[in-house]
Amino acid sequence: MSTSISIYFRKEKINKHNESFICAKISHNNESKRISLGIKINANDWDFEYNKVKGNAPNREYLQLLIDTEIQKINKKILNYQIQNQPFTLDDLLGITEKKLKSETIKSYFQKEVTTLKDSGKLSSASKYKYCLSSLCKYRSMDIPFTDINYKFLVEFEMFLRKAGLADNSIATKFSTLKAAFNSALDKGLFTCEKSPFINYQVGRLWTTTQKRAIHKEDIYMLKELDISNIFKYPSPYHKLARDLFIFSYFTAGINYKDIATLKYNDIDNEHVYYSRNKTQKNLAIKLLPDALTILKKYMKQDAEGEDYIFPILDRKIHITRQQQYNRLQKVRSKINKTLKIMGKELKINIKITTYVARHTFATVLKRSGVDIGIISESLGHSELKTTQIYLDSFENSQIDDAMKNLL
Repeated sequence: MSTSISIYFRKEKINKHNESFICAKISHNNESKRISLGIKINANDWDFEYNKVKGNAPNREYLQLLIDTEIQKINKKILNYQIQNQPFTLDDLLGITEKKLKSETIKSYFQKEVTTLKDSGKLSSASKYKYCLSSLCKYRSMDIPFTDINYKFLVEFEMFLRKAGLADNSIATKFSTLKAAFNSALDKGLFTCEKSPFINYQVGRLWTTTQKRAIHKEDIYMLKELDISNIFKYPSPYHKLARDLFIFSYFTAGINYKDIATLKYNDIDNEHVYYSRNKTQKNLAIKLLPDALTILKKYMKQDAEGEDYIFPILDRKIHITRQQQYNRLQKVRSKINKTLKIMGKELKINIKITTYVARHTFATVLKRSGVDIGIISESLGHSELKTTQIYLDSFENSQIDDAMKNLL
């Protein structure tokens, strides 16, 4: 029976850069399989009517050569079977045997991804994969191929997580991770899939809008004046640090916990704190208001070097590797948030206070004061907010400095 090959652009996997992979659908003996050719192009360069690269696409000749080369490889295999008058299946043609499918289990793939992410310094993503795998293994054995994941599998996994008491966004995070692993393994050719189970099972519906986490300006000053000796019989350095970090974050345009922890003496002068957001790599210069400067001076040491961290969270001589830094940051943040929660209850603040609340409160206070949302976005380093991005580059630091006066 004849074998046919058709090329198409994978619409359902277009990324934020408007790119996706070119795939091939191979039909043989009344069955078909789809594989990625490993070639990624912009959707604007693809002719969807005729399923080919547009004539005016940049590097059209090169892209077409890549596609033709991959198709020739498949056609060569088909020809070899035909010359030998040997019957074959699609799995034979694509080199996918039952042994190969079973050799790369979901568990082994996740474990490899965790190692790869750790080695590349993406420790937060590595943790997501690690905890997703842990939940999957509690659900059932993951010594199975990705082809065992179907719509029924996903529905029952969701029910399992809900019975375990996980919140909607926690479930959504695990499903987003599972979907990413599924698509990644598929793109690497570790298995084939006629139709992804995630087409009918919509992960996006799992996400819910989180409750706004901001307190009032008055709450900030109550926290600032709180006598912590009335709460803790023997106040520890962590108790004092928790409040100081929260207040410092509020008075420095909502700088987040990790960026505070990694502030160095070289990042400070008498007027501004200069830092690059760990999350977006956006460079920021924030005016040091008196309250923030007072907290800084409390922790700064006379004999410190420029590359030393200011706050007693990280020590560059002890926390050397990314894993050591990550572990330390997680440990300290947990202690700080527990302390802030206790302080919030003491002040009868209804919202559970965490390090993130300071950042959100900064933005909310400025918004309530009538400050332009674009300036707020700039000061927060939210370069990913497309609705305000066109305004951000035009703001001068002096405008942010003036806006900061609303915090006093």
